[in-house]
Amino acid sequence: MTRRLLLSYLSLILLVLLALEVPFGYVYARGQLSRFSNAAQQGAAMLAEVFEEKVEDGAAADIADLARRYARRTGSRVLVTDRKGLVLTDTARATAVGTDLSARPDIALALRHRPTSGTGRDPAVHGDAFSATVPGTSGPKVRCAVRVVSSLAALQGKIHDAWLALAGVGLGVLAAVTFIASALARWITRPVRALEHATAQLADGSLTDPPATDFGPPELRRLACAFTRTASRLQHLLRAQEAFASEASHQLKTPLTSLRLRLENFEPHLDPRVQPSLDEAVAEVERLSRMVQGLLALARLENSGTTPEAVDLDAVVADRAATWTAFAAESYVDITVTGPRLGSVLAVPGGLEQIVDNLLSNALRVSPPGTSITLARAHGPDGPELHVIDQGPGMTEAERNRAFDRFWRASDADHDGTGLGLPIVQRLTRAGGGDVTLRPAPERGLDAVIRLSPAEQSRIAPARRSRTATAPRSR
Repeated sequence: MTRRLLLSYLSLILLVLLALEVPFGYVYARGQLSRFSNAAQQGAAMLAEVFEEKVEDGAAADIADLARRYARRTGSRVLVTDRKGLVLTDTARATAVGTDLSARPDIALALRHRPTSGTGRDPAVHGDAFSATVPGTSGPKVRCAVRVVSSLAALQGKIHDAWLALAGVGLGVLAAVTFIASALARWITRPVRALEHATAQLADGSLTDPPATDFGPPELRRLACAFTRTASRLQHLLRAQEAFASEASHQLKTPLTSLRLRLENFEPHLDPRVQPSLDEAVAEVERLSRMVQGLLALARLENSGTTPEAVDLDAVVADRAATWTAFAAESYVDITVTGPRLGSVLAVPGGLEQIVDNLLSNALRVSPPGTSITLARAHGPDGPELHVIDQGPGMTEAERNRAFDRFWRASDADHDGTGLGLPIVQRLTRAGGGDVTLRPAPERGLDAVIRLSPAEQSRIAPARRSRTATAPRSR
């Protein structure tokens, strides 16, 4: 932002300088050329008067001497012809005396009493020159023609020096404006940089260095004050929510455990006919416990600012497959791992293990005996992918679209699910920079596709091993 402000200031000043200096330079150059041409024409006219008198008095011999003295004094070339256009003298000695120049346009016009002037190149003065050709007249009679050619080198050098002076002044102004604008831009953007730093801290979970409110423009000071109040309020609410989640976890676990124990203690004293009701009550208490655990897990995920780290996907897949093989064997279901090694991926600490546990739990619940669950690794178009494929009944498109809604369960699902497993999977996957989708399996069943972000090998973190699968057993 500082550079953009500085560039805007300098661009504005540059436009102002160009709008002022360029027209001034052109006006100055035209003025100098106009004064130079007027002086050259006046000098040529004075010479023409003098030479006309010499020709009239018959003192043509003095013309060459006068022309040489004028040429040495002014650094110009003087050429004089008589009334017939024959050269009387040429100070540059480029044209011999007696040469007929009556056919030359400027001489011909001067002999007809019409003076001319203009710029061009003349070999005798080496470069651009201004020429003035005037008639020497006595009344209506033209007695001679005088052509004075003056070099423009000195005038061009003067104009060039003026342009250099203007450029120097412009550069000096730009340098001064750069220094002042840089200080002004830093003063304006300093509160913005402080706000950016504070916003990054708040996004990471804690504002430890609030922006100062005693420097910068008044508007930005008020903005910093409002941001600090908002951040303090937000941090207070987040701490209160985290404290509630922690307190609720402690307060709810104990009465639920106590309720389950009391229900189980009733079993020896109850009539066998009410045993099914007792079993249903215990199952509902267990389901309520799992629901509480799922809600608290989601609350911790939403409140935490955990930074993703590199985790060895292959190690996690192998570990979780080995852990779940024993559970799957009880239901006569196989778990297989296929595909190439994918290396390290980004995931929140412990998140990848929970993702695989949740998906394996759901797949095992719907897999018929004699089928298999496949953990297929693949290189997808957007990075590493892990597919958890079962051979169960699958889900319709409408069910797949709602599967990640909290507390939603399929119409044919059993009653021990909580509807929080897949939302937790989605939240954990996105927290690591990936995503999860559901689609039909190639043959039958469901294919849960986990898209992950690759990570550098040097940042691989060890896979976290868990002894048992504790993920909610529901979609």
